[in-house]
Amino acid sequence: MEHLAQAAKLLAQAQRVVVFTGAGISAESGVPTFRDALTGLWERFDAQSLATPQAFQDDPDLVWGWYEWRRHRVTSVRPNPGHEAVAAVERHAPHTAVITQNVDDLHERAGSAQPVHLHGSLFAPRCSLCGFPAPLPASEGEPDDGRRLPPPACTRCSGPVRPGVVWFGEALPESALEDAVRAAAGCDVLLTVGTSGLVYPAAEIPRLAARSGAAVIQVNPQPTPLDPIARVNLHGAAATVLPAVVAAAWP
Repeated sequence: MEHLAQAAKLLAQAQRVVVFTGAGISAESGVPTFRDALTGLWERFDAQSLATPQAFQDDPDLVWGWYEWRRHRVTSVRPNPGHEAVAAVERHAPHTAVITQNVDDLHERAGSAQPVHLHGSLFAPRCSLCGFPAPLPASEGEPDDGRRLPPPACTRCSGPVRPGVVWFGEALPESALEDAVRAAAGCDVLLTVGTSGLVYPAAEIPRLAARSGAAVIQVNPQPTPLDPIARVNLHGAAATVLPAVVAAAWP
């Protein structure tokens, strides 16, 4: 309780807050983490081999089918109290930026205004050739044949539409990374939730905040490499810990 009270006091006094989230918070809603996402008809595939530009070039139907299956899985779950607590921080703290490594839309559905998606989004497809944004197709879930689903054609150049996520070997979206770095460098408190602290360059965001003088509060069920830089470590589920911190910060 002492650590929770300390975290609540830091949040309540902060003028600029960053909430930095990873796969753990969405896993609590039932969204499989990337490494756990291959189940059922997809379990014979290696996730990392599907999440590359080369994989899409070699077999666009296979890759598009897998990502549509993932998007369908996300739409079938709901934001949890952890996501709702993040939105509550935004309402209470004068200046809050939500930065997420997740490609789902659970923060948006919980009420977060404009989360920064460092790794892109399942809900922002774009043309693989010209980069033009594409409308979301009707959700069909997993293709009937078990795997393949042809991607739509771009309405501007007729190229194949790709998932709007960051694949292995690709750079993070420049504008999203710039926004994240700016927010982390200028915040008073960074609340890191459900992230392993291992995936770079995103994992540098909490470290940047700490180097810039911010108090880092970590919420995670297990210890992570971020433990040493965190001023407060709260070990537990985001859906339990975050609402308690918010309630204590703004009773």
